[in-house]
Amino acid sequence: MSKTRESKAAKIRHLMQTEGSSVAKNTRGFNAGRYESVQTLDDYEGLKADARAIKEDAIERLPDLIDQLRETVESNGGTLYIADDAADANRYINDVCSDNEAERVVKSKSMTSEEIEVNDALEATGIEVVETDLGEWVLQVADESPSHIVAPAIHKSREAIAELFNETFDPDEPLETAEELTMFARERLGELIEGADVGMTGANFITADTGTLALVTSEGNARKTAVVPDTHIAVAGVEKVIPSVEDLRPFIELIGKSGTGQHITSYISLLTPPVVSPTVDFDDPDTPISENETDREFHLVLIDNGRLAMREDDQLRETLYCIRCSACSNVCANFQHVGGHAFGGETYSGGIGTGWEAGIEGLDSAAEFNDLCTGCSRCTTACPVNIDIPWINTVVRDRVNREEHTEFDWLVEGLTPDEEPGGVSLQKRFFGNFETAAKVGSALAPVSNWVAHSSISRSLMERTLGIDARRDLPAFKRETFTSWFENRNSRVENPTRTAVVYPDLYTNHVQVERGKATVRALEALGVEVMVPHLRSSGRAPLSQGMIATAEDHAHDVYARLAEHIDAGHDIVVIEPSDLAMFKDEYEKFLPKASFERLSSNSYEVMEYVFGLLSNGADADALDAGTGEEIAYHSHCQQRTLGLEGYTETVLSDLGFDVETSNVECCGMAGSFGYKAEYYELSMAVGDDLRAQFQTDETRTRTVVASGTSCLEQLDALLSRPTKHPIQLISPPN
Repeated sequence: MSKTRESKAAKIRHLMQTEGSSVAKNTRGFNAGRYESVQTLDDYEGLKADARAIKEDAIERLPDLIDQLRETVESNGGTLYIADDAADANRYINDVCSDNEAERVVKSKSMTSEEIEVNDALEATGIEVVETDLGEWVLQVADESPSHIVAPAIHKSREAIAELFNETFDPDEPLETAEELTMFARERLGELIEGADVGMTGANFITADTGTLALVTSEGNARKTAVVPDTHIAVAGVEKVIPSVEDLRPFIELIGKSGTGQHITSYISLLTPPVVSPTVDFDDPDTPISENETDREFHLVLIDNGRLAMREDDQLRETLYCIRCSACSNVCANFQHVGGHAFGGETYSGGIGTGWEAGIEGLDSAAEFNDLCTGCSRCTTACPVNIDIPWINTVVRDRVNREEHTEFDWLVEGLTPDEEPGGVSLQKRFFGNFETAAKVGSALAPVSNWVAHSSISRSLMERTLGIDARRDLPAFKRETFTSWFENRNSRVENPTRTAVVYPDLYTNHVQVERGKATVRALEALGVEVMVPHLRSSGRAPLSQGMIATAEDHAHDVYARLAEHIDAGHDIVVIEPSDLAMFKDEYEKFLPKASFERLSSNSYEVMEYVFGLLSNGADADALDAGTGEEIAYHSHCQQRTLGLEGYTETVLSDLGFDVETSNVECCGMAGSFGYKAEYYELSMAVGDDLRAQFQTDETRTRTVVASGTSCLEQLDALLSRPTKHPIQLISPPN
């Protein structure tokens, strides 16, 4: 393993050991809460669509909205400043503090203030800065960075926080319970807020029509920060501006439910500063507050720092729709195990963090954690504004690939079977061109398998390709699925339908038996089957950020399948990740009409069987379960597409006793689980699935999974064989 991979693996291992337990407990709790809380909404998808439409409109009209906001803020008595970058913002904020002879600034939670590192800038001029959000204050005391965009100290346990407070503050009585820790922080921060000269907040949303700031928090200190000091500075990215107060509704409904699973966050504050409430003089407790002055100063600092360039970037623009809810972090299995200190950059973490880091800090920062996104797509359904987060990650990966250059690029570009520049790493290029390796592997099998599994080959592959020697390799079949089909005749008389079974890469070269089972099952149900020679879907190169190559595959595959669609044939796909290509990613590559034709005529194999049975096909033609007990795990993208229920229904109706895993991710994720730097993380994610399939209820059940990666991971996790569901119901030869 290279030193770079060893270093990355060591960092991940360390974070899993030191922070993983706390991160997992909290993110899984948030994620479970999200599932529960969104069920209370009458029209969850409608709210998401509304929120998306508002953000699209706001970003499209952003320059005009900022002009409107400036007029509104100034008419309210405040000042609006547009900061080009972090240095510009910090200079302005320092000037405001200097003008007010500020000695102490208190802050509420703000990721944008983290981004510009305003604390360091103020402290460099001798100003005391105090974080008033409990999590942020814990990290300030510990001198650590946030690991989560909503719950910054999510990686620290209660015991660790108690130890930190006891060592730092030496209270009269040691602090132990959450209540004691919270009360101690409340009293101490309250005193610090009382003596503050300037209060600084962020803003979740800013309305252009009224100049209203929406602060969505779980604590009340943000309100105190905004109104106790006479001077209030609000710091926010330009993307936080939305047209009107009325537009806040879907966001207020969604942000808490999506982020932490709360039906509504504890504090939703709508402030239109400068507020007209009297100032507070803590040195004169006898004078009623109502008699104090109402003269207040307000500065709204809107940060560009790369955002306006992102707005002009067709691929990164969608990042600006983000409302910083953290749903994409909480739903992500990799994030659940390592947190934002691994799955994050200079400021932002989680799935959407790649887009933010690429646009604000640059590709180098994004590249540090971009590969931790496996493209499973679960975050797309969790996101309250329907951002295609996997696509943003893929785009960034592609750009990182194209940033790398060597003096031998011209040679590599001429010899490799892809559309990529020479700078793509050898590891990514190998996995992106796995179709070529599979063809060679099948052509030379079984010799190719013997050679690949030798200790010399495994050592060489680990050193050069970063393929972990602990991971079993696929065994290529000499007779491919397409070759097997060519050597047999259809056994269907008077077929009711004609279906093209798509020969995905693994079905064609490795898991050939599931392809054969598919043909037998469909023929038994009266379907004429065709298995043409087709190129791989492009999933492999897309996963490595090789977008041009994936697009080339998409056009080739559609060109071959179009003639079958023209003839009225159905397209049946065994591998869920390939079906997801047809139904999702191909929208980026094909003309709209072509994409819609392919998408609407493509079916997952068990979905197709369900449809046939529902429309009168004879279920007796298939193998019945007769009570056979199975443990079933569905594929990530199968869930995202809403298809797992078809498999469960078909198996149950045919007499199988089905126990379905509620573990959302097996941890394999295609090539991810093969890569040496991620192998241990992959297996750690898989441990939950292993545990669920080794209970007293499941340990003797037949293990069944729909996805290639899931089957490979289950083979590694368990000591009993696995099957694809189509193999259970297919009649024998």
